[in-house]
Amino acid sequence: MVLVAQFVTPLSIAGTAIALPAISADLGSQPAALQWVVNGFNVAFALSTLIWGPIGDRIGHRATFTVGAAAFAAGSAVSASAPSLVILDGARVLAGVGAAAILTGASSLLSNAFDGAARAKGFALFGTVNGLGLALGPTVSGVLVAAIGWRGGFAVQAVLLALAVLGSRALPRTVVAPGIRDAVRTASRGSLLRNREFVAMCLVPMAGSAGFVTLLTYLPSAFGGIKGLSAGAAGPLMLVMTVPVLVAPTIVAALVGSVSRVTVGSVVHVSLVALVLGSGGMLLLAPDRSIAWVILPMILLGFGFGLPIGLVDGHALAVVPPEQTGRAAGVLNFCRIGSEAAFVAAYAFVLSSVVDHRLMGTAAAETAAGMPGHADVYADAFAVTVGGVVAVLVVLSFAVFVVRSGERVWGRVMSGSRW
Repeated sequence: MVLVAQFVTPLSIAGTAIALPAISADLGSQPAALQWVVNGFNVAFALSTLIWGPIGDRIGHRATFTVGAAAFAAGSAVSASAPSLVILDGARVLAGVGAAAILTGASSLLSNAFDGAARAKGFALFGTVNGLGLALGPTVSGVLVAAIGWRGGFAVQAVLLALAVLGSRALPRTVVAPGIRDAVRTASRGSLLRNREFVAMCLVPMAGSAGFVTLLTYLPSAFGGIKGLSAGAAGPLMLVMTVPVLVAPTIVAALVGSVSRVTVGSVVHVSLVALVLGSGGMLLLAPDRSIAWVILPMILLGFGFGLPIGLVDGHALAVVPPEQTGRAAGVLNFCRIGSEAAFVAAYAFVLSSVVDHRLMGTAAAETAAGMPGHADVYADAFAVTVGGVVAVLVVLSFAVFVVRSGERVWGRVMSGSRW
């Protein structure tokens, strides 16, 4: 039930944008309202993860999961029948709130229901499903839109989530004892930030957002703007980057615990190195150079993002007290989803700004969107933007290392004492 419901969330994040032309043709082309079909879900999702964490610790993680699945199903059902963009935007906000509850409740349920190797396997499957939904979102949504229309795509999501609601009674019930709730509420506000390992695990998905999610979103446009590839040609090429995301969590789950040198820390450090090298390698993408030069960097990016998926979630919730897993899941997922939204927006802003310095009017807009014609301009903008990504990744990687190893430094920072 957890995996079925969780698959819909990244599917909705990654796949809704492809339906916007069909939605526009049906409900109108107001730019702001149309963009909020995507942004409304993402913003509500990111912000609500912080709210559902403490709520889940109080009402129980099964209840949180069930309420979230019901809200997401209702939002998807209303989206499928929306007569206007305003109603569709409101329904997508409701769906985003529900998706946050699903993610928070699901990760907490897995953390409390399993131990040892079983927990590692559970979170490996959890990470694989997240990666699968993210990687296949545009493809699956495109097929659904072509076959049954954009309304049918939302209807399919509603049906899957309704099944999760019906099956949620099979999930284990976890409720914090009433006497503990007040102590948790007052004591855990700062305790999570004093937990160095938990904070480090929150930084890892932020690195994945910067190095992988931004390029997953905009690399097809770069292939068009720099190499003149069509969307149909760029789509299959992206499998080079997404397939490692699907296989990496299972590989890690098999190695951690069975091979002494393969630990959570080693996997995290390898993933960060892969993200830095992969992003740096993307600077080889140029009009006068073969695409073959960026195949290896794309593979590195896929593994850099995929290796810690699931593993980080399981470890982050394992290093906090059981009564704080809901709050911890909320903070972790806020870091993940919030950083995705922030880095994707920053990437688009920097790229467009550099293009605007070289071109004007329609030419600038078309070039920034990835249309061929000014390959050198797009290549320069891409190099500047990706260079910024590499710098962010180096800073985040250093921060993870310092937080995990610098106990005295971290203690002084959190206690407010002077250096």
